[in-house]
Amino acid sequence: PGNKGGESETILGEWMKSRRNRQSIVLATKVGAHPEFKGLAPDNIARAAEASLRRLQTDYIDLYYAHYDDESRPIEEIATAFDRLVRDGKVRYIGISNFDPARSAAWIRFARENGLAVPVALQPEYNLVARRHYERNVAPLAEAEGLGVLPYFGLASGFLTGKYRTPADLEGRPRGRAVAKYLNDDGLRVISALEAIASERNAAIATVALAWLLARPTVTAPLASATSVEQLAELMAAPGLELTADEVARLDDASTPFA
Repeated sequence: PGNKGGESETILGEWMKSRRNRQSIVLATKVGAHPEFKGLAPDNIARAAEASLRRLQTDYIDLYYAHYDDESRPIEEIATAFDRLVRDGKVRYIGISNFDPARSAAWIRFARENGLAVPVALQPEYNLVARRHYERNVAPLAEAEGLGVLPYFGLASGFLTGKYRTPADLEGRPRGRAVAKYLNDDGLRVISALEAIASERNAAIATVALAWLLARPTVTAPLASATSVEQLAELMAAPGLELTADEVARLDDASTPFA
């Protein structure tokens, strides 16, 4: 409440400027859902990119996502608008988020056939309690096209940290409504499996949940949010925790109702 959109870009822009570290990071942002730049009309894509560049205090974006599909626009028009940003040097690579796989495939096909910049990444929802859509519909496209996958809600809005076990745990929590749908026998079975492996490996539950994503063959890097500096350690430990085949199988089995 009170934010207008783009605040995170402004913060990141100041952070990069103060540390002079722009060349050492991969910077990704999106277009399509900002209150002032909704949809994927070509002019809107161009203006939104310029606004992001100003807030980020940089002259290029490494990975620029179409945040949501705009089905009022032909995919050919969207693909051409994104290609123009790449040709102008304002964007290096293109990503797609929250598109129907058929529309994503059409974008990739049109771009290839017409010599345009081809999308290289997908950003779908995917985690231990949200498997079905990704594994059945999105993963086959990622595999076929060799796309990088950077799933959001890697911790299911915090549910996969293990801190939500009863309805009382949701009271007064900003993410309570998002988490409530997982607070049932199936969801808690996943938490129990995570907790067992976390105990065996002397790791945090959140670390194990992200390590499971990193063990998936199509996942490049999971996205997860922290609400405190202290939480970062658990997130950043995930790449160093390589789950065994047995541990992955145990988590696969526990999360079967969500697959």
